[in-house]
Amino acid sequence: MALFIKHSSPQASDMPSPTKINHPKASPIPHKDCITGQKLNIVTPLKNSSPIDLKIINQFFPPDYAATGQLIEELAHNLKGFGRIDVFTSQPSYAFERDDSPRRELHDSLSIRRSQSARFWPQRIRGKAVAGAIFFVRTALHLIRHANSKRLVVLTTAPPFLPLLGYLLSRVCKIRYVCLLYDLYPDIAIELAVIKRQHWLVKVWDRLNCLTWQHAEAIIVLSENMKDRIVGKQAGLENKIAIIPSWVDPEQISPIQKQDNWFAHEHGLVEPFTVLYSGNMGRCHDMDTLFDAIVLLRHTPIQFVFIGSGEKRKHFQQGVAEMGLNNCLFLPYQSRENLPFSLTACDVSIVSVSEGMEGLVAPSKLYSALASGRPIASICPKDSYLNEVFVQANCGQTVRNGDSQGLADYLYKLSQNPKLVKELGYSGREYCRHNYTSEKIAQDYLRLFQSLGSLDR
Repeated sequence: MALFIKHSSPQASDMPSPTKINHPKASPIPHKDCITGQKLNIVTPLKNSSPIDLKIINQFFPPDYAATGQLIEELAHNLKGFGRIDVFTSQPSYAFERDDSPRRELHDSLSIRRSQSARFWPQRIRGKAVAGAIFFVRTALHLIRHANSKRLVVLTTAPPFLPLLGYLLSRVCKIRYVCLLYDLYPDIAIELAVIKRQHWLVKVWDRLNCLTWQHAEAIIVLSENMKDRIVGKQAGLENKIAIIPSWVDPEQISPIQKQDNWFAHEHGLVEPFTVLYSGNMGRCHDMDTLFDAIVLLRHTPIQFVFIGSGEKRKHFQQGVAEMGLNNCLFLPYQSRENLPFSLTACDVSIVSVSEGMEGLVAPSKLYSALASGRPIASICPKDSYLNEVFVQANCGQTVRNGDSQGLADYLYKLSQNPKLVKELGYSGREYCRHNYTSEKIAQDYLRLFQSLGSLDR
């Protein structure tokens, strides 16, 4: 079976010339861009295609804050008009204190079922592994009870070992499954020195991964780097891999001037040049380079804001306190309703990936940063796909891991050039609007799922 779907992107030179930016409030998803008024891509099915029948499995789902859950929610709602979509997930546990979301929800042809979540040391690796294992078992029981060889089951990497369930149950229940890989394990654990490459568990996991990929109907990855990693592990999978990036709703996240932004006023961000890091401060993110840049800029009027949580946040805050830095503000995760305002309460955004993580993770915060109409500074390895995106989008600059001086120089340059800030922000948003809207990406998913469904007829 050959899959020909690959997300394509126009060059930056194809973008229209800058025009005046308006700043409407967040609104439901319309099909016209709030800047130019041009019609966006609307999800349409393949000709003569049958309705799709999907079950999507992901440990996280709104109201939880996990990015994968929010992406799955938007994808499911975009696809529900083209067939039956069932989502199996857990109660909020990622970064959400409540545990009382409805066990069952029904939205037209979209059904959502939540299993009980486990809360053992939720901020520690051990606790996350236990919670993931429990969800794995509950998912297995659910799929066995509701086995259907005609239905496509989409298995994400939340938790990381969830796709293995597809291979195991395909042998028992004859299920047909698609792997949606947001990250690549055990490679990440190896890079983070959690486990050694020679460990027997790594060898077993790698072997099971290869079997899982070989028997999958398709493998969805977020970047060319990730595809290369998989093919490097298992030759012959090239035609089974579809590269489909993440996305954002550019109508929900749209440019708002700081002086018109209540979030910026509430936190004193209207006047100072503000650098924003929003999202997970995890072990896959290079926070050291950013910290050293902040130290270099401590005597400038540049304000740094950190919104979110993660493994490295506590250590980062301790470092700020020990150095006596007064140019950093730490805030918790924001509700979805606040995101249009928190993400635009800045002048530039930061996207960060640690050395060695190219092809293993793809930062979802990139897309909301592009939609916000602000330039981006990215800390990433030299072989990261982000470098090509930044060249095409003309949305900012990438710096290498460890180059804190280069990052500090670039942020200071932006703070002294409002015109450049506006031009880069506009260019990035236009690139996003042409390449990373939820409607456009859902189109790629729909065509893939319909092509796989047609093979079964």
